[in-house]
Amino acid sequence: MDRYPPIAEHGLVGDLQTAALVSSRGVVDWFAAPRFDSPSVFAALLDHDRGGYFRFAPVEESTSCKQLYYPDTAVLVTRFMSPDGVGEVFDFMPPDRMGTPTDRHVLVRGVRAVRGTVRFTLECRPRFDYGRATHELDLRDNTAAFRAPGIAAHLQSTVPLRPDGAEARDVRGEITLNTGEHAAALLTVHGPDGEPPPPLTQGGVSEQLWEVVDFWQRWVRGSRYRGRWPGMVNRSAITLKLLTYAPTGAPIAAATMGLPEQVGGERNWDYRYTWVRDGSLSVRALLDLGFVEEAAQFTSWLGERLGDRLRGMDGVEGEPLQVMYRVDGDPELTEEILEHFEGYRGSYPVRAGNAAADQLQLDIYGEALYALAEGQEINMRAGYHGWKNLARTLDWLADSWDRPDEGVWETRGGRKDFTFSRVMSWAAFDRGLRLAADFSRPADTLRWTAARDAILEQVMERGWNEREQALTQYYGGDVLDASLLLIPRVRFLAPRTESWLKTLDAMERTLVSDSLVYRYDPTASPDGLRGSEGTFSLCTFLYVDALARAGRLRAARYAFEKMQTYANHVGLFAEEIGPSGEQLGNFPQAFTHLSLIMAATTLDDTLDRALDREHGY
Repeated sequence: MDRYPPIAEHGLVGDLQTAALVSSRGVVDWFAAPRFDSPSVFAALLDHDRGGYFRFAPVEESTSCKQLYYPDTAVLVTRFMSPDGVGEVFDFMPPDRMGTPTDRHVLVRGVRAVRGTVRFTLECRPRFDYGRATHELDLRDNTAAFRAPGIAAHLQSTVPLRPDGAEARDVRGEITLNTGEHAAALLTVHGPDGEPPPPLTQGGVSEQLWEVVDFWQRWVRGSRYRGRWPGMVNRSAITLKLLTYAPTGAPIAAATMGLPEQVGGERNWDYRYTWVRDGSLSVRALLDLGFVEEAAQFTSWLGERLGDRLRGMDGVEGEPLQVMYRVDGDPELTEEILEHFEGYRGSYPVRAGNAAADQLQLDIYGEALYALAEGQEINMRAGYHGWKNLARTLDWLADSWDRPDEGVWETRGGRKDFTFSRVMSWAAFDRGLRLAADFSRPADTLRWTAARDAILEQVMERGWNEREQALTQYYGGDVLDASLLLIPRVRFLAPRTESWLKTLDAMERTLVSDSLVYRYDPTASPDGLRGSEGTFSLCTFLYVDALARAGRLRAARYAFEKMQTYANHVGLFAEEIGPSGEQLGNFPQAFTHLSLIMAATTLDDTLDRALDREHGY
């Protein structure tokens, strides 16, 4: 068993409240329960010896393996091939259909011999609470009950089980299957007082499998995407759905924590929370695909967050929005270092929680208003009290936009006058004014208009660098920043104006390497952290979007096609791409898949309009 498989050598399964990673060798090496942001049950990806794992795979590890998703589903199939036979492992989690938070979650693992004879081994070694909690084992009739403080897990299996491990608190078993024979294991995680699961039957597992297949295929059929890249777009949509907490509609940034942006480095963050920025930009992508219910649910969640700090106040104290929240809206994300974990391939420290939640990032108001404005096309109007919260937020922003902040990339090197924060503050006022006019809502429009216009003039005067002939990362600096690739999408500048095209050209000279895009140069703009990082996949897709809007269609399409080659074997992207094409950072990252959808729909639209012009339509 590979101690630390490549990050990209994984597929994702989930039930819309939590998720697990399954390696291409059949090992579940990341799983947190009962929620995405809960402590881990399996975390061998962060510490092979202390994290715990669940292996269900052929005994012979030298077999070659392939991994795929059952078409248009979140059912993962891992295939193992050897001269003696071909075996398959299928993994899935029955999805949440009720939208009610629960502490009960089921991971289903089935195996079968497709051809010949295959001997499978099962090892289940849970390590609750990030490996900090000890557990007791009760093994009876091939059902193992693991009990730790505050949580329990039942493993039911058709494979004969026996105690294993130094303290006999884990289990393992082996089974030999011939062509057409099956075996299964169900891991049910629940609270300490939860009822044990019903008896396991092979027929019950098969029935669950096809119910899950039907669920996902019906959901995908709701997409209205008819463009050139249906496979990649559908997989990205499924991934976004898997990373969204069904009870609230809040998407998390990624399924994992602590995976490094540089192997051996310290840029290892916990991404299992909901960023206002990421979720807000997902609204447009979801609407473009026709997933109205998901877009509406998030805008409702966002409206609740706007009201949280304003409710009952005569004036706005502090910031109306936090950068990120837990999926239920809880603002407490205290960051701690898990000192007992060595980290992925020695990438220490491993952090749980995220201190960036307390940063000042003024751009989030622009993304939030962008989401609410995009939602108006499906009549997602705020009620009177919702509008008052929104208006009070913009009144606060009118007094607060002109100050340094930590910026979109959550740097820990001090506050600066970041250009992107100003651009998105402009977008907040621009969208707020449009909403007030479209729906005849009371607003201090004179004040908002003055703020919007002042920001535009300030950015063009102080954000422009004559030597670079570009808008730069912060006022007075000469560092380029890929976050500004959103400028044409939010309509701060038209996509073919001279100032924007010069900025795009400057980015191509300094941030783009073989179509891959760095978010900025940390050596030229120190961000308070040691080490380097790879190219940012989100930024590469934003670059494609900007190229397409600028009319550079050949370059845009070629960059998009090349970027697809960096997806892993099942179409998933981590946060970054390393110098040798390896995936780095937390996995899979929702923002990357969101930006893929944005780039695909923009590129489809511009290519179609170019064809129409060519044919005189």
